[in-house]
Amino acid sequence: MASHLLPTYARVDLAFERGEGAWLTSTTGEKYLDFTCGVAVNALGHAHPHLVQALTEQAHKLWHVSNLYKIPEGERLADRLCEATFADTVFFQNSGAEAMECAIKMARKYQSAVGKPERFRIITFDGAFHGRTMAALAATGNKKYLDGFGPPVEGFDQVAFGDLDAVKKAIGPQTAAILIEPVQGEGGVRPAPTQFLRALRQLCDQHGLLLIFDEVQTGFGRTGDLFAYQHTGVTPDIMPIAKALGGGFPVGACLATAEASKGMTAGTHGSTFGGNPLAMAVGNAVLDVMLKPGFLDHVRKISTLLRQRLAEIKDRYSDIVADVRGEGLLIGLKAAVPSSELVDALRAEKMITVAAGDNVVRLLPPLIINEHDALEAVKMIERACVALSRSHAKKAAS
Repeated sequence: MASHLLPTYARVDLAFERGEGAWLTSTTGEKYLDFTCGVAVNALGHAHPHLVQALTEQAHKLWHVSNLYKIPEGERLADRLCEATFADTVFFQNSGAEAMECAIKMARKYQSAVGKPERFRIITFDGAFHGRTMAALAATGNKKYLDGFGPPVEGFDQVAFGDLDAVKKAIGPQTAAILIEPVQGEGGVRPAPTQFLRALRQLCDQHGLLLIFDEVQTGFGRTGDLFAYQHTGVTPDIMPIAKALGGGFPVGACLATAEASKGMTAGTHGSTFGGNPLAMAVGNAVLDVMLKPGFLDHVRKISTLLRQRLAEIKDRYSDIVADVRGEGLLIGLKAAVPSSELVDALRAEKMITVAAGDNVVRLLPPLIINEHDALEAVKMIERACVALSRSHAKKAAS
């Protein structure tokens, strides 16, 4: 029977009915190790008891009231996010793309508020991915995503990732901000060099620009710190976040300093569903877990273990894995074969992963994964490499 869903996804013929921790169970009863996590969303795994309890309790009390009234759980979550970061203010919405839209509007509005309304352009980088709305697509600048949708939203100047001279040349009288992912996820798990990020901060300070870090994918422990910026020594002015904030419940946020957000006065932005009581209850529950002493230490420990074992696999199967890259538990396997083949081979071993640009396979395990399951993942990856190596050798011999 044909699906009535809009066919914008090339979906795998595989469906899941339940999950627990790092494991998913398919509708046919097979167990899969989840190294996709809904693309870095299910950071606390599946059916985490604290998240389930928080959502269930809130569902019995109140679902939605709109932002015409105070939402206490939202006030609390905003307080906690600001206490844990550089930010002074937070705006809640439902997704990373919406958080990015808020960041773009905020950067433009700031320049207008300080008497420079001609400044509206934002410098972005090749390989970036900032979302699927029209402005976020224009910021991403990828032709395959923009094709057929008419003229891109004006105001974005894309330069080569890591090219400081190109950034300097792109800065002009209409430039308002610089937007970058500390680690490009969709672009191939490419960390931005710390020296480059520091230079961007200096350029922004020198020219009166705002620095925006897109931490939609890198946020909430994924890189080994609560946010990636925290181990770079570079503080942004605006930071859109989402994905792991809700542990699977749709929620995003835009964090900013008081200075960067001062143009966003009453009536300048809004969201019907953003910050509703259900999302805020879950967001607070996620922070309850992630802010516990030792949580990030565990992420770094498992990351070190995985990176060491994956480096060994790269050495043994360099015909399949050309490089291991990334930070924390945002790990990329640069494939020496088509990345789709490696994704398929891993799925055959009952492990699900997700491809990225630059012929990379992303490994995004839940941050709560234990050592036993991490080592099981290594075995699955090795078996997949053996199978692919044999298959390619057989094809070469025929």
